[in-house]
Amino acid sequence: MAAFTVIDHTELTGTEASWSKTSIPSSYDHLLIKMSTRTETGYVTDILDLQVGNSGLDTGTNYSATSLYAYSATVSSVRATGADGINVIPTSGLNATADTFAVATVWIPNYANTANYKQILIQAGKENASTGTAEWELRMIAGLWSSTSAITDVGIHVNGGQDIAEFSTFTLYGVTA
Repeated sequence: MAAFTVIDHTELTGTEASWSKTSIPSSYDHLLIKMSTRTETGYVTDILDLQVGNSGLDTGTNYSATSLYAYSATVSSVRATGADGINVIPTSGLNATADTFAVATVWIPNYANTANYKQILIQAGKENASTGTAEWELRMIAGLWSSTSAITDVGIHVNGGQDIAEFSTFTLYGVTA
């Protein structure tokens, strides 16, 4: 049976430019991030970026991701390579229904392995109490950080530089099998 240990839990008490956790110990098998987010951007939907690294977040073009998503009756996909983060995580913006927060789960298996690139698997959902196109969204993301370094740092920020809203929460777990 897997054991989940809370490494960090943060609930924002005001707006913040980002959330990050550094110096993550290598004593777990996997990492799991659960987040509930909203941004201060004046849109219904906004996008979060995930970056990882070793002794600092990697802001280079070492990320790729394939995303399967729906925000209408049609399911679509998109692929990005040479990106500076996994920058396709949907969240609620300032113009979404009041007090609605998007949710996402981020799995980083074998994060301390130094023999392989790091896989990052993300499930995300955003609702807006509406059925209109682009008012809601579901997304599955398969990402890759092209580094054999162990991950010691993770960070989330808003694509475009706006703030993450007050009451957004981030919980980082270390998972042992």
